[in-house]
Amino acid sequence: MIDANRLLDLYSKTVLEHMTAPRNWGVTKDCDGTGRAAGSCGDTIKISLAIRDDSILECTFESNGCGATMACGSIVTQMATGRKVVEARRIDQKAILEYCGGLPDKNEHCALLAVEALQRAIDDFYQMKRAPWKKLYRTAR
Repeated sequence: MIDANRLLDLYSKTVLEHMTAPRNWGVTKDCDGTGRAAGSCGDTIKISLAIRDDSILECTFESNGCGATMACGSIVTQMATGRKVVEARRIDQKAILEYCGGLPDKNEHCALLAVEALQRAIDDFYQMKRAPWKKLYRTAR
């Protein structure tokens, strides 16, 4: 069993809140772009985007990772929602670490996983924008 005081020593209040109650969990309906990132630790994050007029209306995630990965997935979705796609592309590992008050060294890669998944979802959005028929194929499956 994990000692609660030990968790408070390791993680900020923000991280613990996102670990225990992740925001924006699930898959975006009518998705305009998805991205997945996997770490060498085995954790994965998948991000789904709904975009209108080049603004992110909805950003959701799913993960099979540890608490820190869950928190970073939750945080990156909050940071991206409501932003223009070009602004969301500038979200980086440092921005997530600052938002959450930092992570232990062994968990900093979790923020990078979240960023990679977001950037891949944005790349996917641009690819589907160039070839809209691909979106029809995805929803038909």
